[in-house]
Amino acid sequence: MSIEVANESGVGVDEPALVSVARYVLDRLGINPLAELSVLLMDVPAMTELHVKWMDEPGPTDVMSFPMDELDTARRPDEGGPGPALLGDVVLCPEVAAEQAVSAGHSLDDELHLLTVHGVLHLLGYDHAEPGTEREMFRLQNELLDAWRDERIRAAQQDRVRAVDSRVLDTVGLADGQASPDRRRAADAGDGSAGGIGADHPAGPGTNPADPTGPARRDGSAHPADHPDLDDDAGAAEAGDPDADPAPRERAE
Repeated sequence: MSIEVANESGVGVDEPALVSVARYVLDRLGINPLAELSVLLMDVPAMTELHVKWMDEPGPTDVMSFPMDELDTARRPDEGGPGPALLGDVVLCPEVAAEQAVSAGHSLDDELHLLTVHGVLHLLGYDHAEPGTEREMFRLQNELLDAWRDERIRAAQQDRVRAVDSRVLDTVGLADGQASPDRRRAADAGDGSAGGIGADHPAGPGTNPADPTGPARRDGSAHPADHPDLDDDAGAAEAGDPDADPAPRERAE
């Protein structure tokens, strides 16, 4: 859906909000998503000229609508379906809207949002010339405006929550799936050695080859510390000590 805003009023306004509320109304009322709409903001002299010319009434007004229900004809003959619907123009006068906002006790933005909804409904054929149609139009206008505001508040709250979450993740270093240095060090400490012994499972006696209390050597023989009655000299000789006495031999018969 194409919605363009042209601000020729000299008054700064929240143009994205005007596009948002106009699009919301068109979506809620099931208007073709190819529809095109223009929102014009004019100063008092320009609005007065339009008001006099088209409504034959003196002075400026707050909002005027100029429907255009023509279809785009710049299409190839073999293309099926209608082109984008040109809904028309909604013309707003921020200076008049500001005066009305003071009387209503709300902001200029609130008044312009209301007038935009009002103008779009006029483009879609709603009118308030008779009491019955007036009630219907203003009921729908208020309903759409309230629903749009509620949706905008929810979206703003969600944005704030996401912003807070992002700041928290950045603080602890978890943004974009990256662990903080403390978490990485903790994970590395828990990996254990190549033998598969983790930090939560300390090595038991004998797992270190230099541990004298180990139960056995790699070759399966007993450790001398487990047999104090072994001859020290014999052990030294076995180790290759030249000063050690040889082990006693049996006498030949």
